Amino acid sequence: MKEDFYDILGVSKGASAAEIKKAYRKKAVQYHPDKNPGDKTAEENFKKAAEAYEILSDPDKKARYDQYGHQAFENGGGGGGFGGMNMDDIFSQFGDIFGGGGFGGFGGRGGARRVKGSNLRIRVKLTLEEIANGVEKKIKVKRKLQAKGTTYKTCGTCNGTGQILKVTNTILGRMQTAAPCNTCGGSGQMIDHKPSGADSQGLINEEETVSIQIPAGVQDGMQLKVTGKGNEAPGNGIAGDLLVAIEELEHENLQREGDNLHYDLYISFSEAVLGASKEIDTVSGKVRIKVEEGVQSGKILRLRGKGIPSINGYGTGDLLVHVNVWTPQTLTKEQKQFFENMKEDTHFTPNPEKSDKSFFDKVKDMFS
Repeated sequence: MKEDFYDILGVSKGASAAEIKKAYRKKAVQYHPDKNPGDKTAEENFKKAAEAYEILSDPDKKARYDQYGHQAFENGGGGGGFGGMNMDDIFSQFGDIFGGGGFGGFGGRGGARRVKGSNLRIRVKLTLEEIANGVEKKIKVKRKLQAKGTTYKTCGTCNGTGQILKVTNTILGRMQTAAPCNTCGGSGQMIDHKPSGADSQGLINEEETVSIQIPAGVQDGMQLKVTGKGNEAPGNGIAGDLLVAIEELEHENLQREGDNLHYDLYISFSEAVLGASKEIDTVSGKVRIKVEEGVQSGKILRLRGKGIPSINGYGTGDLLVHVNVWTPQTLTKEQKQFFENMKEDTHFTPNPEKSDKSFFDKVKDMFS
């Protein structure tokens, strides 16, 4: 079982943002690779702490983790995950935690940092059917890519280290600190040659078709992340991410409520009396259901498992069919006479049984 993020950082669930940041910095210092050269266990602990901080430092991700645990970020849930990332990726992502000059006390990370390209954001519209079954979308995205023929040279200001060392006299003696090079932005490289059409960083705008795997059960407003499909960075930088916002299209006959779906079924007075077989919509196609004779208006028929799969893997919702008896508004003289004759008939006198649930009971059943 995956280790709890709060346990990894050694903080309580009610810890403040400042406490979480402080705890992460302490762990990062403890397991920093420069302090533990060749120690694979320390490196894994360093990555675990980075992953925990990536989730707990983001209010939205933290709220989802508090509610659903690790399952909130499985199956494309837009979470973190540093298991496949190297140390430069983590330092690029959380460089602000370490300060401008690294950790200082034991020499810092050293070397040029890898610049990360900017993220891109798009909106994808999905039908209920696509949401229920999951779907692959191929989207055309305009990205900044490194132009062919672009070359780089070592920055003359920092000699490729990406840092400028500063020596300061203090009451404790001479102290050395490091700050990112202002000339190259910390990358250690400068543009040597760029082809026509490229910008000052050697990048060019190009349209690319990106395949996006959207899991079943996503919700309107949810954001997915496609790693590395944002704008590229100059040199040996890390490409940004493509952030995909989900927009749920309105269905003609179905309404969504969480993982459940609702369908309004209108039947005639005759069908309510005699019973009927009716065809209705579901997200997996049309199905035929039986309406029992003598059905009452307002009755709810539950079709289990015909709703939306849970994004967190908690099963599939239901389709709730709301029966509405349609009362005719215009009648012929003969039809009116028929109902006049039936006014005093005991078969037409309302006589609800105890088994006939009230409106409030039906509402409670919908959420049970």
